[in-house]
Amino acid sequence: MTQRLTHTEENYLKAIYKANEKTKSAVNTNTIAAYMNTSAASVTDMMKKLANKELIIYERYKGARLSPTGSKTATSVIRKHRLWETFLVQKLGFSWEEVHEIAEELEHINSDELITKLDEYLGFPKYDPHGDPIPSADGKFMLREQMILSQLNIAESGILVGVKNHETSFLSHLNKLNIALGSSILIKERSDFDKSLKVSVSEGADVVLTDMVAKNLLIRKS
Repeated sequence: MTQRLTHTEENYLKAIYKANEKTKSAVNTNTIAAYMNTSAASVTDMMKKLANKELIIYERYKGARLSPTGSKTATSVIRKHRLWETFLVQKLGFSWEEVHEIAEELEHINSDELITKLDEYLGFPKYDPHGDPIPSADGKFMLREQMILSQLNIAESGILVGVKNHETSFLSHLNKLNIALGSSILIKERSDFDKSLKVSVSEGADVVLTDMVAKNLLIRKS
């Protein structure tokens, strides 16, 4: 029988999963605390609980990594989150900067049948409105070739396929620049001083992107 987890426990598993994607190793307590916006002491208590449920492998002073069961659970939560985001944008007309917090609530609905029907209703999407891959029912991701916009050279271009930053303020900033998934971005100039880029977006007016913005845009090279 599948054990029932609290929303907080699921959020911790998701945080460990996402942190491990970057580090490729055990995730330390301070990193998890930053993801969860909580204290290191609270993280340590939760790590013990998750380890007792055999959802993580935890070694004090070394950090935590997901067990196979924990990884399956985290992937399931991510799958639900990204499917709900897709539904909110495609079917209810929300914009991409509005859906994250709502999906954070919906991802904890515990019904495999509902998610299966939702996936079917949406036409089995491979990517969510932010360009993140949606895991399949068996936990597999559709990978693609992509690179960071700032890696392009002058006169090179690419199609925006994803964003690394999902914060409302960042996505709203992109909206003001008329940058969205599918936009074609051509590099025209790069500042030697601050690495900012002058670009044209889908053959429109030129805009200047800071290095921070450019490093958060994922593109498929044209």
